[in-house]
Amino acid sequence: MRVLHTSDWHLGRSLYGKKRYAEFEAFLNWLSNLIATERVDVLLVAGDIFDTSTPSNRAQELYYRFLCKVTTICQHIIIIGGNHDSPSFINAPQQLLKTLHIHVQGEADENPADEVILLDDAANTPLAIICAVPYLRDKDLRKAEAGESQEDKNSKMIAGLAEHYATVADTARKLQQTAGKIPIIGMGHLFTAGGKTIQDDGVRELYVGSLAHINTEVFPDCFDYLALGHLHVAQNAGNVDRFRYSGSPLPIGFGEAEQDKKVLIIDFEENNLLITEHIVPRFQRLKQIKGDLEFITSQINNLKEIKSPAWLEIIYNGDSRALNLRQTIEDAVADTELEVLSIKNELVISQILSSPQLHETLDDLDKDDVFTRCLEVNNISEEHRQQLWQCYKTILQNMQEEDGNRE
Repeated sequence: MRVLHTSDWHLGRSLYGKKRYAEFEAFLNWLSNLIATERVDVLLVAGDIFDTSTPSNRAQELYYRFLCKVTTICQHIIIIGGNHDSPSFINAPQQLLKTLHIHVQGEADENPADEVILLDDAANTPLAIICAVPYLRDKDLRKAEAGESQEDKNSKMIAGLAEHYATVADTARKLQQTAGKIPIIGMGHLFTAGGKTIQDDGVRELYVGSLAHINTEVFPDCFDYLALGHLHVAQNAGNVDRFRYSGSPLPIGFGEAEQDKKVLIIDFEENNLLITEHIVPRFQRLKQIKGDLEFITSQINNLKEIKSPAWLEIIYNGDSRALNLRQTIEDAVADTELEVLSIKNELVISQILSSPQLHETLDDLDKDDVFTRCLEVNNISEEHRQQLWQCYKTILQNMQEEDGNRE
């Protein structure tokens, strides 16, 4: 049996307002071709199919078109919901998709045993047992009690997580006794202890205060393989080779731009397990350039020489004020295929954060706070502040309307 493990597609996600549907479509076409070429029997998608709980029509179209195509070349598809997904949206076509051998599990069942799926091959011979555990929300794991401490909440959450997996594993073992010695494959969407992340990848701790305590001990030993989602860097969980994160197939942010993205193919042959990593092509080049103005312009010139069509994130961290930074960069990329999506001036940011409170980060401020600090740092008079605020509000409103029209 051959299984392909992928996760964290985040269909519909934009990058600084830039839509990425062409990239998503290219990836899904590449993935369907890989499934056909490698003769994959079972496709596992471990959560975060969409980037939001209300995916756009275009994102939905890509999703269903892919499923329609792959169901003709793959025996079974199993999809679990992630923390970005709407459980009700994922589950809505559940019964219809099941007739196409597509099994979706958007949220935890009241009886965890119902998350266990027995897969048959074309001859109705048992093929594998899948423990399709979706992202488990706090309400799925514990009952809140008045007066409990954060430590009590964490302990209950971890105990609830372990109990949930123990229940599905017990059901899987019983199925295996009647179905024969076939693989038991676990699935999950969570942040395990020691997991690697990258700056600006959008990955967050799912269970407040418990990040350091969710380790691989919560997963039953009967899992021949564990397909995990949520972390965007492909990696083992807890140094257990058969417990894997496939990572996201596209860079979610510029921090992941130079990272090799992967999907995993797992071959089960009798008692042997072979895991092969397949590198996902880069469908849109992303480049983060960080430095002073001389370094930034030299890097842009290098990209111009090779006629690169990259999307750029520019981070200026020079010592001088860099007047007309944006205009200088826009002039540098003029008449090229390069596209600047973001320009950050860390010198200005550090000035904004230096007053009046200490130990602040941009996460502590909203966009209006940042604009207010900019006015203060540049000593803008009260008379001109009113005019600038009006312009600022108008620009924000126009940007929001444009985003809505792009959808």
